Amino acid sequence: MGQTARVSAVVWISAVSLAAWLWLLLCQGFFWRTDVRLPPRAEHVGPGEWPSVCVVVPARDEAAVLPASLPSLLAQEYPGRAEVFLVDDGSSDGTGELARELARRHGGLRLTVDSPGEPPPGWTGKLWAVRYGIALARARGPEYLLLTDADIAHAPDSLRELVAAARTGGFDLVSQMARLRVESVWERLVVPAFVYFFAQLYPFRRIGRPGTRTAAAAGGCVLLRAEAAGRARIPEAIRHAVIDDVALARAVKGSGGRVWLGLADRVDSVRPYPRLHDLWRMVSRSAYAQLRHNPLLLLGTVLGLALVYLVPPLALLGGLALAVPAAAVPGGLAWLVMTGTYLPMLRYYRQPLWLAPLLPFTALLYLLMTVDSAVQHYRGRGAAWKGRTYARPDTVADEG
Repeated sequence: MGQTARVSAVVWISAVSLAAWLWLLLCQGFFWRTDVRLPPRAEHVGPGEWPSVCVVVPARDEAAVLPASLPSLLAQEYPGRAEVFLVDDGSSDGTGELARELARRHGGLRLTVDSPGEPPPGWTGKLWAVRYGIALARARGPEYLLLTDADIAHAPDSLRELVAAARTGGFDLVSQMARLRVESVWERLVVPAFVYFFAQLYPFRRIGRPGTRTAAAAGGCVLLRAEAAGRARIPEAIRHAVIDDVALARAVKGSGGRVWLGLADRVDSVRPYPRLHDLWRMVSRSAYAQLRHNPLLLLGTVLGLALVYLVPPLALLGGLALAVPAAAVPGGLAWLVMTGTYLPMLRYYRQPLWLAPLLPFTALLYLLMTVDSAVQHYRGRGAAWKGRTYARPDTVADEG
């Protein structure tokens, strides 16, 4: 009787996992598709019709990546007035002086480098730097602000296409998820899944649709209408947010603004994550903040990841080994659906498609990273960014 009950439980769990995947496939905003790119733009824009833009780049100890990223910003082929403000946030590696040297060497857009000093209590360091940069930019009276990270390289027409898309679509915020580097073995295994999981949580199609609550942005590339930033009190309203990009989009959308997020074709991250340790730190530094430091949400996330990603291969292999087709068949079908939904992201990242069946293993890594993030929080280490640790819960970084 006991063995029969256990087999029955396995069969039911396998069936629930398959049902979850069918729901994700059809009802979660087609998150698995990768065709959400910049919105259509107006074909003809006169030379006097391009609004002014100020680019704000918070940078803390970024000397290693600036030579590959900053020249691409300075070389933007933008028909209107544009300039760059790099905020050196207490760097110890000569970031500010290197930025000035790159500007002298490459020319292009005007560059201002300044430093805000240490953030006061209640502010994350990055957002304090963003606040300082926005204050410098507002003295120029720009219509748009481009908030971009120091590791992001832009194609020469990136700014022009962002502004054109925002104006054509009437968006207050247009964000592109930069194509992350995928060169090492661990980057190939983990990075495409990172974007896949993000899209599953925040389906891009829902973000840009009026009347939906879903809001998110990718902090590496955010074009923001200055008027919308003032209306949403950016960045003061999100000053303690560790996951600042999602919080930024929620604040803009909550204040009546229109938000759009999609995958990038001309925006790339040059930051390397060659080792599993590097990727582990990237995810675990803020994973528990995403769950609002809530143990019940952590438990639900662990169980959800196990049900959706770990049960299918275990049910298939266990069902075959124990000759229980009622468990093996739904488990195999769920694994097949999972694999199929991951293929478009692998194509987007130009990775071999045989990596798709390995998604359960990658999901297990993310599960462990999330648990580790919670462990670090309760050890008093909290979320971290560039050598700073933030113990205060991030109460605004969820979808709602």
